Amino acid sequence: FMEPRSVVVEPHGDGILMHSSTQVPHILRTMLGLTLGIPEHKVRVIAPDVGGGFGGKIPVTPEEVITTLVARELGKPAKYTESRSESIMSAHHGRDQIQDVTITAKRDGTVTGLDVHLFADMGAYLRLVGPGVPILGAFMYNAIYKFPAYRFVCEGIFTTKTPTDAYRGAGRPEATFAIERIMDELAAELGMDPMELRRKNWIKHEEFPFTTVCGLTYDSGNYEAATDRALELIGWDELRREQAERRERHDPVQLGLGISTFTEMCGLAPSRVLGSLDYGAGGWENASIRVLATGKVEVVTGASAHGQGHETAFSQIVADKLGVPFEDVEVIHGDTQSSPKGLDTYGSRSLSVGGIAIVHAADKVIEKARRVAAHLLEASEDDLEFEAGSFAVKGAPGSSVSMGEIAFATFTAHNLPEGMEPSLDADATYDPVNFSFPHGTHLCAVYVDTETGRVTIGKYVCVDDIGNPINPLIVEGQVHGGLAQGIAQALFEEAVYDDAGNLTTGTFVDYTPPSAADLPSFTTDRTVTPSTDNPLGVKGVGEAGTIASTPAVVNAGVDALRPFGVTDVRMPCT
Repeated sequence: FMEPRSVVVEPHGDGILMHSSTQVPHILRTMLGLTLGIPEHKVRVIAPDVGGGFGGKIPVTPEEVITTLVARELGKPAKYTESRSESIMSAHHGRDQIQDVTITAKRDGTVTGLDVHLFADMGAYLRLVGPGVPILGAFMYNAIYKFPAYRFVCEGIFTTKTPTDAYRGAGRPEATFAIERIMDELAAELGMDPMELRRKNWIKHEEFPFTTVCGLTYDSGNYEAATDRALELIGWDELRREQAERRERHDPVQLGLGISTFTEMCGLAPSRVLGSLDYGAGGWENASIRVLATGKVEVVTGASAHGQGHETAFSQIVADKLGVPFEDVEVIHGDTQSSPKGLDTYGSRSLSVGGIAIVHAADKVIEKARRVAAHLLEASEDDLEFEAGSFAVKGAPGSSVSMGEIAFATFTAHNLPEGMEPSLDADATYDPVNFSFPHGTHLCAVYVDTETGRVTIGKYVCVDDIGNPINPLIVEGQVHGGLAQGIAQALFEEAVYDDAGNLTTGTFVDYTPPSAADLPSFTTDRTVTPSTDNPLGVKGVGEAGTIASTPAVVNAGVDALRPFGVTDVRMPCT
């Protein structure tokens, strides 16, 4: 995450006020009540401008609990702020798995089975969702492919290292890396083109909805369209010709082409499925819409933003639904007093769960407003049309009333339908019927200097399908940030311990996060296959770039070196 963690606790009688750089203010409030015996309604948690989360601020941390105990013992405010080196050593790590993967197939390339045995490093202690990370990944090893048989076994291992927990993607990047690497190796074993092997085995667009070997039902997708567009954008055939020429002349700099065709399960839900996995909370989200007397609108959401642009996207949704100006919508979040109900932000759930709760609340507002409008216009509710923020009587031009007029009439309550309370406000709690399943194709061209080992990304193209985009600029930002993190895992970043269990990468001098100068210019595009499981047709986007990019880069590196007998390069590919 961008900023290290910080927490301030003020005692208030038998309760507390906590400011914490957390992704989960509501879950934190509940956990503090359960673990410390403080009545939950006496715990107020505020998540301010958090400075990035990426899973790193999901756990309820020891520091939050200890700071609370100190503040209550002293009867005065207490503060904990970690340094960057303290963060690297004590905030959780991610992705520490050994994956033993076996794939079986017919000689024509038809896959017949997948066997996955994971050894997942938990570190020295269990954190909030650490044991659940590999279980989330368990549903994704089959990815976009039609496997008839699948077995998954996971062993959690305690070590003396820093605990592991969710890091952007949480289990899905690990699974995608495994399946996309093994598909490349299967193609080499069979002498097939790796892209053709994927085409032969993926779910065709006309086969949706498709129930996978894991029991998940993918509602929609079009892997063919995303892949064809990505191949076109990167100039795949031309790059293959360049690769052949470099190999023929024994160029010391070899070209490798990497593929990652992926899908993910996100929008963590439904609650009943999470319950079957022993997850400690539900998958619902809450929203409230308050229509003020002057027609301004307040939206209260339980989805707690830490840089994703919730305020913008949620305001767009409400402005479009209610027909009010965008600037008249205020989004309130991140404070368990002003936003008392919610399950927070992680797993690309904000839009596909929190956004849909807002849609349902807006629908309730419209129905209340319809009743008032019919009364004011002396018409039947069935005869009213609602468009662009106004109710009009069908076939009666000029006979209309705006949402602002309805809001003020409701506020004054001088002329309301008999028995109607003077309020347009509405509340909704949405528990999804399914996960959302964004997908895409990421292609990477790398140049590997066989004399020095230096890896340079020449081209990177991704075509993602996230359903209907609400704000394309936010989508671009999410994809770019995800690509940076996934590529960093492939080429640069690694937590290293010595034989005595001491972390040797405890500063940014030793640990290598890339700068903009280390990354290429990305070519991004989208195809649109709307989700059929929610009214906006949206799917998650926050983790897509991170999930897809790592295997694309590593596959490219191995592809460059395959003529030399290299069949694997361990990350990071330095």
